[in-house]
Amino acid sequence: MELILLGILLLIVLLVLIVNIKIVPQASVYVVERLGSYYATWGNGLHFKVPFLYRIARKVSMKEQVVDFAPQPVITRDNVTMQIDTVVFYQVTDAKLFTYGVERPMSAIENLTATTLRNIIGEMELDSTLTSRDVINTKITATLDEATDKWGIKVNRVELKNILPPREIQDAMEKQMKAERERRESILRAEGEKHSQILVAQGEKESAILRAEAEKESAILRAEGVKEQKIREAQGEAEAIALVQKAQAEALRMLSEADATDKVLQLKSLEAFAKAADGRATKIIIPSEIQSLAGLVASLKELTTDR
Repeated sequence: MELILLGILLLIVLLVLIVNIKIVPQASVYVVERLGSYYATWGNGLHFKVPFLYRIARKVSMKEQVVDFAPQPVITRDNVTMQIDTVVFYQVTDAKLFTYGVERPMSAIENLTATTLRNIIGEMELDSTLTSRDVINTKITATLDEATDKWGIKVNRVELKNILPPREIQDAMEKQMKAERERRESILRAEGEKHSQILVAQGEKESAILRAEAEKESAILRAEGVKEQKIREAQGEAEAIALVQKAQAEALRMLSEADATDKVLQLKSLEAFAKAADGRATKIIIPSEIQSLAGLVASLKELTTDR
């Protein structure tokens, strides 16, 4: 019986020891209290909690966290009420301050965000609010980071998720945006038509230039053809004249070599004169030897008799 009780007691002690062995995961810390007072902050690793004396007051994640707050009503300087919801990115830097510095830290950050947002938006008009998100984000982040430092929290950044003005203002903004889109569309359409006209004009200009160049080249080719024809005709005439002159020179040479008599020469002169008379010449110079018709007839008779 005593052995059974001893075994049960050892089992209970073993269970208690096992239950009080704690393993802290990476990027987390445990805030530990001893008899109701802060004792230590356990980092990641194996720890043993003394039963009944130690208590884990809070398990704190050291990762960056994101909290999305519900939309908050804010009023601009020109008395326009808007709904703005924010997203806060924060990280716990001191687990002890986070545990004991403020009750319900997330609720405190939400209320502080809403108050800071109202103060910033209250100094701005509607148009500035809609176009200055980066400025608003920077101001809220700086204010929250300074205020939450004593809570062991660092606010890395704050983003305005949505800015919702009243319905009538949204309608007016949509109409304005529609009018702006139509204006831009008209401008683009006009620029497109202008560009098209320019392209057409350039095409007509280039076509006219090509036609003029073609006509110019055609005229040059025609002129060169006429020139070439005249050159060939002149060359032909020159060659014909040269052949005639060559034949005449050859005939004179043959007469000279044959020791022709004066009568034969007179006959040749008469033939040349006859050819000249049949031509187109308007003036004929008659040699002195054949100026007398009687002398010409006598010469012919003598030549006939000799033959």
